[in-house]
Amino acid sequence: MSARTHSVAMIVGAVVVVGLAALFASGGSGRESLGDRAHEVAAGLRCPVCLNLSVADSPSGLAREMRSEITTRLRAGESPEQIRAFFVDRYGDWILLEPPKRGLNLVPWAVPIVALIAGVAIWVTVVRRRAGSGGEAEGPAGTGDHPTQAERARIDRELADLQEPG
Repeated sequence: MSARTHSVAMIVGAVVVVGLAALFASGGSGRESLGDRAHEVAAGLRCPVCLNLSVADSPSGLAREMRSEITTRLRAGESPEQIRAFFVDRYGDWILLEPPKRGLNLVPWAVPIVALIAGVAIWVTVVRRRAGSGGEAEGPAGTGDHPTQAERARIDRELADLQEPG
């Protein structure tokens, strides 16, 4: 196995491990209490007063009322999706801290993925170029590190001009 193939295999393996870790981390832990479910719903909603805080974290009176409404609706048997839909109907999509995955809201979801793919492509291109050139730096004319005779003579003249007469 070449070094380049080994590097690509390592990157693919790392991406798979990170993806699986994210998948398993998002899974639930079984039965949750009413308070946990209410907190989970409230954590996904933006506080209309604080704007930069979720309903779960906001100290405002309106957020407290919204948390109470969430708990009441959960006790009545509504699902978290139904409760979110209630608040979206009342306040619009901006109430959601996580933008829905449709229309222009796909941009925030797609940018990190596109950036990751572009970064890997650039990295692979750079590695291939370095491997193809043998890792040696080349001069402006593609002649390597050694100056030609004409360049050497010009350098010597310029150095002599820089020296102070003694």
